[in-house]
Amino acid sequence: MKQQAITLISLALLTASCGSGSSDYDATGTFEATEVIVSAEQNGKIVSLDIEEGDTVRANAEVGLIDTVQLSLKARQIEAMRQVYASQRPETEKQLAATREQLAKARLELGRYSGLVEQGAANEKQVDDARSQVNVLEKQLTALQSQLDIQTGSLEAQMETADADGNVVADQLSRCHVSSPISGTILEKYMEPGEYASVGMPLFKVADMSLMHLRAYVTTAQLAHLSLGQTVMVFADYGDGDRKEYEGRVEWISSKSEFTPKTILTDDERADLVYAVKIAVRGDAGIKIGMYGEVKF
Repeated sequence: MKQQAITLISLALLTASCGSGSSDYDATGTFEATEVIVSAEQNGKIVSLDIEEGDTVRANAEVGLIDTVQLSLKARQIEAMRQVYASQRPETEKQLAATREQLAKARLELGRYSGLVEQGAANEKQVDDARSQVNVLEKQLTALQSQLDIQTGSLEAQMETADADGNVVADQLSRCHVSSPISGTILEKYMEPGEYASVGMPLFKVADMSLMHLRAYVTTAQLAHLSLGQTVMVFADYGDGDRKEYEGRVEWISSKSEFTPKTILTDDERADLVYAVKIAVRGDAGIKIGMYGEVKF
């Protein structure tokens, strides 16, 4: 009877020991997502910001607008100045045509007088005068061409400057249109329509909830069982034993150890140094940022 009692006590202790020392996970951590704080890129009053916390937005879709009146007026002014410069561009060929015609006529006269001199019907002075007239017109043509080229070049430079100024204003105008750089869920909204925004002032925070990451910590011994791209089982922990299972993939393993964070549990609590790992999980409404999770390798 005494031997039977000892056996029962031993089995009870063994069962208790196995129950307390075993777990159905290898590491725990918290879920996180890619979060982006979208800030104002232009100064001005917020005309609209059509989002609320919890809304889903698409990447690059416009969700708000900062006042564009002053920039629009500046853009119109720059375009008007460009048109003024364009209207002042000289019509080079038309302005050179008259001088070219005079030069062609002078060259004909020179040839005619040269022929008459050979025939003895004209004197050398007439030839010299005709040659001088040709030289004068050639110099006038060259000078006029140079003047027109300089004028055209100056106006084209002013037009290019206006184009550059217009591009700057166009870029500033585009920055007045507020959009989210990623598709995701609005976590926080910092400003409302009617408020004045300055460059760099936060407008809202958005997170990509479709791809969550469980950031967990593992011991040196557990590293031998992990590799990048490895498929693992992830559990979202709702408390009181309520969990939901997901398939995860090891996306990152820290190359540097760190002391065990106080809020993190490891399978080997005697380890002082652990390695952070990130496990990618396709998110759904069941996973929230900051929620505790578990992973089984």
